[in-house]
Amino acid sequence: MSELITAALVDLDLSAGTKDAAARSLAERMVAEHRVTDLEGFLADVAAREAQMPTGLDGGIGIPHCRSEHVSEPSLAFGRSTRGIDFGAADGPADLVFLIAAPAGAHDDHLTILSGLARRLMDPEFTAALRAQDDPGAVAGLIRGEEPSPGEAEATGGAPVAGSAAPSAPVPAGAVPGPPAGDTERAPLRIVAVTSCPTGIAHTYMAAEALAAAARTEGVDLTVETQGSAGFQKLDPAVIAAADAVIWAHDVEVREKARFGGKPVVDVGVKAGINRPVELIAEARRKAERGEISTASDAPGSASPGADRPDADHAGFGVRLRTYLMSGVSYMVPFVAAGGLLIALSFAIGGYGTASAESVADHFVWGEADSWAALLNQIGGAAFGFLVPVLAGYIAYGMADRPALVPGFVGGAIALTVDAGFLGGLVAGLLAGAVVMAIQRLKVPPTLRGIMPVLVIPLIASAVVGFLMFIVVGKPIASLQKALTDWLNGLSGSNAIVLGIVLGLMMCFDMGGPLNKVAYAFAVGGLADPTPGSLKVMAAVMAAGMVPPLAMALATTVRSGLFTRTERENGRAAWVLGASFITEGAIPFAAADPLRVIPSVMAGGAVTGALSMAFGCTLRAPHGGIFVVPLIGNPFPYLLAIAAGTVVATALVVLLKGMRRSTAAAPSAAEGSEVTVTA
Repeated sequence: MSELITAALVDLDLSAGTKDAAARSLAERMVAEHRVTDLEGFLADVAAREAQMPTGLDGGIGIPHCRSEHVSEPSLAFGRSTRGIDFGAADGPADLVFLIAAPAGAHDDHLTILSGLARRLMDPEFTAALRAQDDPGAVAGLIRGEEPSPGEAEATGGAPVAGSAAPSAPVPAGAVPGPPAGDTERAPLRIVAVTSCPTGIAHTYMAAEALAAAARTEGVDLTVETQGSAGFQKLDPAVIAAADAVIWAHDVEVREKARFGGKPVVDVGVKAGINRPVELIAEARRKAERGEISTASDAPGSASPGADRPDADHAGFGVRLRTYLMSGVSYMVPFVAAGGLLIALSFAIGGYGTASAESVADHFVWGEADSWAALLNQIGGAAFGFLVPVLAGYIAYGMADRPALVPGFVGGAIALTVDAGFLGGLVAGLLAGAVVMAIQRLKVPPTLRGIMPVLVIPLIASAVVGFLMFIVVGKPIASLQKALTDWLNGLSGSNAIVLGIVLGLMMCFDMGGPLNKVAYAFAVGGLADPTPGSLKVMAAVMAAGMVPPLAMALATTVRSGLFTRTERENGRAAWVLGASFITEGAIPFAAADPLRVIPSVMAGGAVTGALSMAFGCTLRAPHGGIFVVPLIGNPFPYLLAIAAGTVVATALVVLLKGMRRSTAAAPSAAEGSEVTVTA
């Protein structure tokens, strides 16, 4: 097993002025040492990880890192900058930069070493030693955890280097003791914590170490479970049962959340665990003293790629509202896909008259195609019947976890009963979540905590939400829903084209993110009770969503020299993804070059959306891409609209990337001439 870092991977005079340039400079050292096989492909993976969340940390540290198939062995390169490099930390530029590279299937021993380094970065003595040392070999030794020689110790001021013990055993995720045994004034607060991040290499362990250090200072008993790349060892159930509060510092879904049910929970992003651990412990103490109840479930969440998910107590209302709505939409989409495609398939077999067929429970003939078409249609219709209740239920779940599911589903079902439709489901979910959150804030006796999430909260919240939906807000929302439906049906001419442009821009802006999901949810909501206007909207949304990957596929084909080898490989896959209406196929290109790719595909999507609406194309299926062309009204103009948008986006991408290359080539040529003359 080779060393994680050597002197050749240390740059004590890093001259880069930006984080991209710093990553490139350090990555070039890895390439020279045969640890990275494809420079551009690796840098694209680093950029994609950086796009998810800035990797700057307080204290002048930047830790760009990623897992990549272009890494041959786990490696670390270190750079020290005199000018400072902005990695997005709140306290300013970083002067210590660690580029961490892990293979896609890294060995656990290597990842344990990386996690140990991440913990030691939280120690000011360790970082001070890195700033003081002037020998690359000695710096590499410090990072590997070797004890400095007497001469090296003098170079660092004679102080021992913190964290220099064997790095292969990171700080254990065990209990951090509270006050000494002789302190009998009061029992120490007992907290359990979980830390995790998308890559599971650095932030996971740094947050654990920061929380542990704060717990020692605050006199708190803390046990941390790190759900990272170096392994996942569950907390002892007895430790969880004895805990007074829970801290989740995470950017991916906490695994097996039900273990923490009935405990007060402080729920924040992983960087909050690194930057403000004392505040989180204080918040956990306040929630424990107030007896607040937070519940948890095992249902998988939908973490948004790219966001440092904020604490509900600190995020702005707009951010929290978007998170709640996306929770509902993410759970609704599988019902849309399954039900919609079954209905579309039934139309392909038996025609549109299938929708009015008698129930197959009473009339089904094995050998008749019409019976099979009716069966598929009615199964799909049953799935579609869950759209609004699932939307409402999981909006409420996103706000207040499992106790909000029942009132959310009840509110969604009532929305269907009073003809409030998709808008009613949105309102019902928000109402249910708000009611449950209000109940959870009440201080209750400890003896009642066990039955609150399974009996008291669902009972009271369902009654309140039912009253509001039936008596107060249901009918007004139904009137608004009818007005919206009538407006869509009356769209024609320039109004329809403008709507197509807006939907196209939304579908292509974040390619699977919140705006994309809002446009898609708006379209599929109309399929629950289809009208000519809603079918046009669905067609425009799907057409625009196909443009980004198709455009990237075409661009890598016609001008391959503008793209890296990895991007060219992704381009081949993007043909299939785009044809299948998987907009996310363009994300690797957007992450590597957002300023050129995103505006280009937005322009193409706007053209496609406008043309689809202008041609009056309709679509009864919520998904499927070119595979549902037989179900499209005016299919040939529809395909023409997609082709036109793809060509526009491709032309813009090629133009913008070509301008960048021309601009970059001019200084390079000038520098080359100067060197030649000097020689």
